[in-house]
Amino acid sequence: MNLKSLKHVHFTGIKGVGLTSLALCAQDLGIKTSGSDLEEEFVTDAILKKRNIHWKIGFSPQNIPSPVYDQPSKSLLIYTAAHNGPKNPEVVAAKKKGIPTLSHAQAVGLFMQDKIGISICGVGGKTTTAAMVAHILTEANLKPSFAIGVGNIPSLGTPGRFSKKGKHFVVEGDEYFAAPGFDDTPKFLYQHPEIIGVTNVSFDHPDVYKSFAATKKAYLKFFQTLPDNGVLVACADNKVSLETAKKSPANLTTYGFHPQADFRLKRYHIAAGKALFTLSYQGMDQDYVLQVPGRFNALNAAAAIAIASHLGLNQKVCVESLKKFAGTMRRFENLGTNHGLTIVDDYAHHPSQIKATLKAAQDWFPDQRIIAVFQPHTYSRTKALFDDFAQSFGDSDEVIFLPIYASSREVADPTISSQKLAQETSKHHPKASFQPRANLLQYLKDSTGQGDVILTLGAGDIFLLSQKLLKHL
Repeated sequence: MNLKSLKHVHFTGIKGVGLTSLALCAQDLGIKTSGSDLEEEFVTDAILKKRNIHWKIGFSPQNIPSPVYDQPSKSLLIYTAAHNGPKNPEVVAAKKKGIPTLSHAQAVGLFMQDKIGISICGVGGKTTTAAMVAHILTEANLKPSFAIGVGNIPSLGTPGRFSKKGKHFVVEGDEYFAAPGFDDTPKFLYQHPEIIGVTNVSFDHPDVYKSFAATKKAYLKFFQTLPDNGVLVACADNKVSLETAKKSPANLTTYGFHPQADFRLKRYHIAAGKALFTLSYQGMDQDYVLQVPGRFNALNAAAAIAIASHLGLNQKVCVESLKKFAGTMRRFENLGTNHGLTIVDDYAHHPSQIKATLKAAQDWFPDQRIIAVFQPHTYSRTKALFDDFAQSFGDSDEVIFLPIYASSREVADPTISSQKLAQETSKHHPKASFQPRANLLQYLKDSTGQGDVILTLGAGDIFLLSQKLLKHL
């Protein structure tokens, strides 16, 4: 399939962060776009409205515009793994009419065709690292294309862009299945990058992977897709990532605080509301300043710098670019301060991410009380990583658990609950509790005060709650 031949693309599940970024790319190409999704508010609503990309509520064959039916050879329907995937009524109707259909994973591969692909994978950090790479290349006037699964990237003004002039396409590489039960191919295997960055390899999707060994096998298979001249940029601080990377024949470059890393981080500290660190490469030291906190973001930056270096950019270009990088939506996003109470929202939904985010919060707000409000994401993940979750909140002064957010891809599991997780966490934390969502606002009104920081965590719809807290607390 050739993108240049397309006149119209319909996105089934358009408000998903992955499909939104591709819809923006399609619009940049001059392709007419349409979509459908659920009525509930989502993080992509604002950018879609800003770009005048409209969607229908619900899923029905009638949501597909007539031009798509009239010109099937010049049309395409892209769908997500959610909402019944290829069994969604819109997908079924399109196939009956001879309209080509692709899953999100397949579509990312299509949009990357004829570009130098740069894929960032790993559990935690891939969104920010991909955004940093796209930001650096943009600042260097290389006019990159990118499709990044996030509501927005403020320094770029969009999570998705297609440039006809630029050579590069930056994406996230996800190990989740393309359409579980229909296509169990790991999503990133539909990509064919020349550069892969891996932040870490962890067990994150027990609903589709039977074991951590199966997860590692998927990553290794992805690394082995690199061409002979391809480059694998891996975090030396993550033992599993490094071991997995070394099993592939790829040209390996490492980064991290590890003393043997090719791009070695040194002297990380916080000062005057900035994160500062030194990066040593080939015997030369370069100082960096970031607007975003956390050692994990310094690692993300090091990965982006290593990738930029392989593309021929020097560290001085990276220094000036990263000074301007303002983070991404829902990644340690400071929503503001109201009556002395600060609200920060973060996507962290895995124990390792939670630990890193809370450590960053302690460093960023050293003299303030940190209240973590966590919405576990999926029954399967909560159950599989139960003990790890219970020991992840040590850097918070208080942790509050909300009910588990059940993904559309699973059914409720009565053997696991946030109440049980709160009870287990209380064995390791002096102040851990469960709160029904309806009670949270009043509870926080009664228990928080000026100078406190409320950090909302989770991959579900907790972002809606964080905005409400800022307004009403």
